[in-house]
Amino acid sequence: MTDVTGQWVDIDRLLLCNGPMALDAFTPTQKAVDWFREECRVLVIGAGGLGCELLKDLALVGFRHIDVIDMDTIDYSNLNRQFLFRTGDVSQSKAHVAAAFVNKRVYGVQVKAHHNRIEDFGDDFYSAFHIVVSGLDNIRARRWLNIQLVSQAVQEQNDDDDEDAPIKWHPKTLITCINGGTEGWKGETRVITPHNTPCFECLVDLFPKDPYNFPMCTTAEKPRSPEHCIVFAMEKRWVEKFGEKKIDGDNEVHINMIMEWAKEHAKKFNLDDKAVTYNLTKGVVKRIIPAIASTNAVSQQLAQMKLSKLSQELMPLLKILPILQVIWVALVCQQIMSLMKLA
Repeated sequence: MTDVTGQWVDIDRLLLCNGPMALDAFTPTQKAVDWFREECRVLVIGAGGLGCELLKDLALVGFRHIDVIDMDTIDYSNLNRQFLFRTGDVSQSKAHVAAAFVNKRVYGVQVKAHHNRIEDFGDDFYSAFHIVVSGLDNIRARRWLNIQLVSQAVQEQNDDDDEDAPIKWHPKTLITCINGGTEGWKGETRVITPHNTPCFECLVDLFPKDPYNFPMCTTAEKPRSPEHCIVFAMEKRWVEKFGEKKIDGDNEVHINMIMEWAKEHAKKFNLDDKAVTYNLTKGVVKRIIPAIASTNAVSQQLAQMKLSKLSQELMPLLKILPILQVIWVALVCQQIMSLMKLA
């Protein structure tokens, strides 16, 4: 493909030149660049805060064949950080709008949208990708994806008669997943390759617990914060009045009722009842942790760097020379220039 706009000229300078930061096995070749641009297929799961950042980064660095899955539609609350969407896009599919935006903005990139659940696709779909990048926001979906990718692995035929010989897996069937996630100011990016690294199920216990899961003895007898009082109102006062009826976090009557009970509880223990606000009450009830745009950006920059490095490891499996490892320098420079308001 001819790069008529020059949007990847800086990346090409890295890919087609040797240097002190290149891998020992690297030899500048157009064949490597062609594989990177024409054959490497990436699946992005999620087109929200993390997905928007990732789609932008992948397209600008030169990944041309990208699929994106997201079952959600755009809400007004998404517009402050999910920058691929505009006011007129509200209620439309996140996947379709994000794909259309990137396809229009970055010449030569082909983003294919899927307004579906990840469970709607089977083995044939997932096996078509070289790398999967996940921006899922719940444990259940991540667990399902982990099982799906691990099940793709095919065991190699063992010609050795030694029964104690280690099991070998066909490298082309080991689909790496770059798992990203954020929680307020905290974020993570983790590379998971089936049978080579711990899988998601191995790591799930390392995730932080519910920040509003307080012992009842604390919330009832020794509350020390507005959150303690709100949780007490939810778990004690609400249950006493309504039994098993669920609290609707979007119902103003429910939130106001919880807030007033929490204020009463705060006064009882000489806490500042003014600190129990409507927004705080709603946040605790709905378990809302504010999404920070800069955390999303940093997390997905890391995911992009890892993906670029992984792409060079895939090439030898396909009998193509590896890509220069220093490809991520362009992204770092771009981020620094943005922070300095030079880009």
